[in-house]
Amino acid sequence: MALFWLFDGAWTAIEPRLPKNQPGARRVDDRRVISGIIHVLKVGCRWCDCPADYGPSTTIYNRFNHWSQRGFWLQLLAALVDAGVVTKSTAIDSTYIKIQRAAFGAKGGARRKRSGGRGAAGPRIYMRSPTSLVVPMR
Repeated sequence: MALFWLFDGAWTAIEPRLPKNQPGARRVDDRRVISGIIHVLKVGCRWCDCPADYGPSTTIYNRFNHWSQRGFWLQLLAALVDAGVVTKSTAIDSTYIKIQRAAFGAKGGARRKRSGGRGAAGPRIYMRSPTSLVVPMR
């Protein structure tokens, strides 16, 4: 599997916009973490399956989550557009789901069902219930 790494032009546009002086443990390399976040989003794997080359998966997930809540990714996209690294119409995710044609009745249309009254004259069918009682079924 090929790993994704930010190239120098993108990193020079991103680096000045990163949050600084954040509380907590010793800070992991931001370039490596952002590359890991983009890798997970690009490949579509789970956060815990992120390759160890990007750092701890919990750090990558927590950084993505906290920065999403603060609106960092929108600011980052604007910075990359201003720097000419990407265009504003860049899509990060283009996932779609394919369904069958008949999923919503498109094939064959609506069908009429027989009413219960027509089958009432037939013989009774007996089945055992979960409580071992014999219950007549129509």
